[in-house]
Amino acid sequence: MVMLKALVVDDASFVRDLVKRTVRQRFPVIETTDAQNGRRAQSLMSRTAFDLVLCDWEMPEMSGLELLQWMRQQPQYEKVPFIMITSRGDKDHVIEAVKGGVSEYLGKPFSPDGLSKKIIKVMGRKLKDAMDHTGKSMASPADAFKESAELLTRNSESAPAPETPERSAPSSPLMAASSATPKQAPSRGGMSLASVRFADSTLKSVVKDINLTEVRVIAKRDQIFPGILDQAVVDIETGEGQMARLNGYVHQLQAVDKRQDTDFVSVTIRFVDEDPKKLEDLSRFIARFRAGR
Repeated sequence: MVMLKALVVDDASFVRDLVKRTVRQRFPVIETTDAQNGRRAQSLMSRTAFDLVLCDWEMPEMSGLELLQWMRQQPQYEKVPFIMITSRGDKDHVIEAVKGGVSEYLGKPFSPDGLSKKIIKVMGRKLKDAMDHTGKSMASPADAFKESAELLTRNSESAPAPETPERSAPSSPLMAASSATPKQAPSRGGMSLASVRFADSTLKSVVKDINLTEVRVIAKRDQIFPGILDQAVVDIETGEGQMARLNGYVHQLQAVDKRQDTDFVSVTIRFVDEDPKKLEDLSRFIARFRAGR
């Protein structure tokens, strides 16, 4: 029997599906509803009472922070748990969310294990009582990770991801990639570097090609590589000190050379963001990237 209601808010349908599937598989007493932005979420919350909100930060029309601030002004939502799920993990944004009344903060990309632990933490006794009422016991975080193995993330044999901002994989100078294989970087104007973050590693790479749909990067093989369909956040400097954080998933992994001992791997990330501001920033970067080729 469903006894609790959760609202999942994100402009990327791919991310909404990941969150909903984790909640559904791990916590069958929680029914999920989703919204593509804060404005739509606000409308749903005005008509239906929710026990938990899991929300992105950067969205069109109304951001996650604006939704949080509105929530805390509503008597019925003043104490409802709000988990901010976002690629914006720098200190200033965390402080801003805490001031707004956030219950927990989860960085993208996230693992099913990490998300489950956050939900257990903020829901506390209310969730346990609901689970006990249906005769289901509360599993450990490790069990939660196993039960979410069907998600488009690493399989259940992987080590649980940390709750703190993602650790970096062993880095290696990408200048070597340029000198060893000229076709791996733009032929003029130097290289465009990108960090691709996954649930438990960060891939340092060179941008080979990019458009509004996807980016293809080249990375040295001595790093930790993701699996197909793993969540990813691509950090690209768009100019004037601005950083674009683009959400996506791994669409393709391919050896650069037609030999087993190749030193470089090509990784294609498909973008899932629909935020007009992010697409505008990406367009600027694409224009600058192509001008330097």
